[in-house]
Amino acid sequence: MLKHIACISTFLLGFSLLSVSCGSAKDVDSNLPKDISERPVNESSQRYEQAQLDQLKASIESEAAKEKCTNASEWAFAPMGAKACGGPQLYIAYPKKMEAEILSRIDDYTEKVKAFNQKYGVISDCMMINPPTAIKCISGKAELINP
Repeated sequence: MLKHIACISTFLLGFSLLSVSCGSAKDVDSNLPKDISERPVNESSQRYEQAQLDQLKASIESEAAKEKCTNASEWAFAPMGAKACGGPQLYIAYPKKMEAEILSRIDDYTEKVKAFNQKYGVISDCMMINPPTAIKCISGKAELINP
């Protein structure tokens, strides 16, 4: 009889553990991060995408700034980014020897900003940013001269 009770107790204990472990597997799945394409458009995804854009912009600016400016004629500038109502957000100076590589990255950034603005209905100040008139080398850095 004691042997029979021990057997039933062991069975119930095993069954309890099995049902608890099966239930917790479902909970683990619900805590895993979802694929980014499945995330809803909300403020946190907007902040996430803005942070990615900021990182891309900083990367481009850093790449251009690596080169020491000693002769302004070896530098050029390009519009970068996009305001919601049109026109660039800024102009960036870059060394001409990096032109092919950096211009494609600038264009990529600008297209991503346009898509971001449209996706989130971004509003901007609509002030026109005039292109610089020249580039000067000041303390080894390319500086844009604005009108």
